[in-house]
Amino acid sequence: MRGDSGGTASWPRRVLGTLLGCVTALVATLFLLVVGVALGPFLLWPRTRAAAVDILVAGARRLVPLERVRRSAFFGDRFPEYYKTSDQKILRYLAIRSWTGLLCALVIGLLVFGAVLAGLLVRGAVRGTLGWEELLTQVLLGGVLLFLDVQGLYSLAALDSRTARACFGPSERELLQRRIDELATSRAAVVEAVDVERRRIERDLHDGVQQRLVALAMLIGRARRGRNPEQADALLLQAHEESQGVLTELREVAWRVYPSALDSLGLEEAVGGVAERSGIPLRTRFEVGAPLPRPVETAAYFVVSESVTNAVKHSSASTVSVAVTLEGARLTVRVEDDGTGGADAAGGGLTGLRSRVAALDGVLHIHSPLGGPTTITAELPCA
Repeated sequence: MRGDSGGTASWPRRVLGTLLGCVTALVATLFLLVVGVALGPFLLWPRTRAAAVDILVAGARRLVPLERVRRSAFFGDRFPEYYKTSDQKILRYLAIRSWTGLLCALVIGLLVFGAVLAGLLVRGAVRGTLGWEELLTQVLLGGVLLFLDVQGLYSLAALDSRTARACFGPSERELLQRRIDELATSRAAVVEAVDVERRRIERDLHDGVQQRLVALAMLIGRARRGRNPEQADALLLQAHEESQGVLTELREVAWRVYPSALDSLGLEEAVGGVAERSGIPLRTRFEVGAPLPRPVETAAYFVVSESVTNAVKHSSASTVSVAVTLEGARLTVRVEDDGTGGADAAGGGLTGLRSRVAALDGVLHIHSPLGGPTTITAELPCA
């Protein structure tokens, strides 16, 4: 994440931070001049250049954190803690800060000098030693210089902010490269999740529905070949019951592939369908006051469905609670059970959920210590 420029810092604090920046810029300039001159011959000699650069960078790394603290304390900037600034960025930032800070000090000095001259001008006008023509000329000239002075301070402050963000956070190119890597990883994960889902559907059809259809065909065949009418009636009754079971299981498989209730009734009713089919008590809380994008609804449903299924099959849970809440532009799905915990985050089901959520730029959190409880939380952006 890039460093965010603070917009809540007060003007007095910003002014104090700017003045302090002039002092730190003077320190940076002295460091670069003194150390640069001392290490100059070693920087020019190829055999000692690497060691000299290391010494220069080590000193720069001691000065740059002061700038980071200054930006955070006086301007309210927030920078990512995990980001490690490269040596090249450190030296470039220190070089830019040295001349921009000194230039800012020069502009502030001119502003103070102009304020003194303005005071003398007012004093002369009050005493009557200054004519109106000369006064008007001085006021116009001072107004133009004041405008240029303020614009210079504003531009230097903006440059200081941009330079700090570029040094203490990833650049636009780094962010773009990171986004490309995330999309490539997400695409590969989605493809793998789709393959896993296809294999699961094939397994459900082969091991469940297909086997029961074979048994149904055998029952009907025995009934046709039977000589005893009473035995044929019993076999047909058994076949009828088996056909009802096959339809129920086929409906369950189709529901796991994609619930039709999402299209016709919405996410709340689809989650209610999960509660009805669950083998253990399931408490639901649904607080969504705005329409959701269809991909978000689908991902939220599968988070609930897969999490509840895992709780029923593997956690020995007695109750499961589901909370679906919409806060701003982010949908949060939280599923918690009172089971034994120990859920494998690298398992096929949870890996597929993580891939499905990541494909929408969401995040899936899994907390399942041994002994329980297990909590699965998905955060899905809706914008």
